[in-house]
Amino acid sequence: MNSPWGGTLQNSSYPVEPGLVPAVTHDAVVIVPGIMGSELYDTKTEKVIWGLANPGWLAKAWLTRTGLKPLQLTHDELAGDNGRILARRLLQTPAWSPLLRGIEPYHKLVRTIENTVAHHDAVMTFPYDWRLPVATNAHRLAKEAREHLQRWLQHPAQAAARRQAVDERPARLVFIAHSMGGLVTQAALTLSADTDLAADTRGVMTLGTPFKGSVVAANILNTVQGGPLPLPHNRLASASATMPAVHDLLPRFLCLEDGLKVRHLSPTDVADLGGDKELFKASQEFFAALERHEMPHHRPVVGIRQDTVQSMKLINGHVYASEYCFRTDSNGALKSDAHGRPLRYRVWGDGTVHRESASLKRRTIPIFAQHGALAAGRQARLVVTDFLLEDDHLGPDQAEEGIGLNVPDYVTPAKPWDCSITGSDDPAEVTCTIAATDEDWKRPIQLESIDDGKLGSKVTVPQMGLYRVTATTDYGVTVTQLVFAGPDGDTYLDD
Repeated sequence: MNSPWGGTLQNSSYPVEPGLVPAVTHDAVVIVPGIMGSELYDTKTEKVIWGLANPGWLAKAWLTRTGLKPLQLTHDELAGDNGRILARRLLQTPAWSPLLRGIEPYHKLVRTIENTVAHHDAVMTFPYDWRLPVATNAHRLAKEAREHLQRWLQHPAQAAARRQAVDERPARLVFIAHSMGGLVTQAALTLSADTDLAADTRGVMTLGTPFKGSVVAANILNTVQGGPLPLPHNRLASASATMPAVHDLLPRFLCLEDGLKVRHLSPTDVADLGGDKELFKASQEFFAALERHEMPHHRPVVGIRQDTVQSMKLINGHVYASEYCFRTDSNGALKSDAHGRPLRYRVWGDGTVHRESASLKRRTIPIFAQHGALAAGRQARLVVTDFLLEDDHLGPDQAEEGIGLNVPDYVTPAKPWDCSITGSDDPAEVTCTIAATDEDWKRPIQLESIDDGKLGSKVTVPQMGLYRVTATTDYGVTVTQLVFAGPDGDTYLDD
């Protein structure tokens, strides 16, 4: 297809009438994935250690004795020698992790953005070693984003598309960041050596970024000390205890119930629940510096109405997480009842990040989606497209009516488990299915009303593997989540 400004229009999936200027941006776009969203390659063993194209790698990673060992940080890596692992590309196939649950690949988001820029060369993906501190990856992002902008400014397609812009200004950067990628982007724009990067950025859209952390990170570290749990949960805790990034995701808001008090996590608390005290101290210092700077040109997208842990108790080294949070008034005093008992609020979230952590400001764009699928969903991709095309801030979109999806993160083949839908008690209003991600197996889930505003069903899967549950309303809202099926108990597979 010929572009109105000459040459070939690469985003040709959208028909353009002769003489009609296509809806594209002339800016440079950087896509920053979330934790576990990048493929990791071990340069010493010459093996991919996270994110193979064959879905069978998940069973080997979580259910064999040595499957996660390459992900553990060595003493050299903790000291700053990061040459062993190379992040080669964004995740190509669905992945799964205990507690974090499903992680969908980013190809739909990438394709959407490629169809909204003047040329595919305007898009840069930023795979990174998500085990490392946010600060480490932020410095690299700042350098590579600057180089990407400089290349794009010299591109003939930028010069041609620029002439169609309202003020014909040179291209600037736009960051689209999912989950932890938003923290990496925030640090790159505010704490890196490139002090002009923020000024050269037109906008930042974050999708489910835990700006204040997540109680899920405490659950991840604590499973090593918990009771009888599936093997993958204990494997993740052992690996995560060495990862600075997981400590960067620990909650930094009032979350710990201690009698009639609610307080922040302390380094001692983190050590008690199974984390590393020194890694948490370093994380606290980093975020104290980060929070002194405002995120430039920020538009947060948040997942809503999904059951999400928001607070916790720590009893004898065990984390007991709850789906309610606490609030303070304008002078920082905890909101309490007449008897001094802290008031509890349920604000939901995306299943991993509660809504109040996913934004630095009050104004958000709410979307009904689970955390790992947020960037891949149709609603988010429409919002991203609109953000890329706008010249001025027009205000956030409003979410329509929606539903929540609740499934276990780990199940056993042939054993029934509960699937529930919140936000509707009419089975005719919601269609639900379960399908294997790596083979031609798909079944409907027959829902029935089980409570006011809630639907449910018992579900079984035939064998080990990764499955996707999809719930769709008759008014167009779709929510998905990945479920991993493996053996019961502490059963290892052969390496």
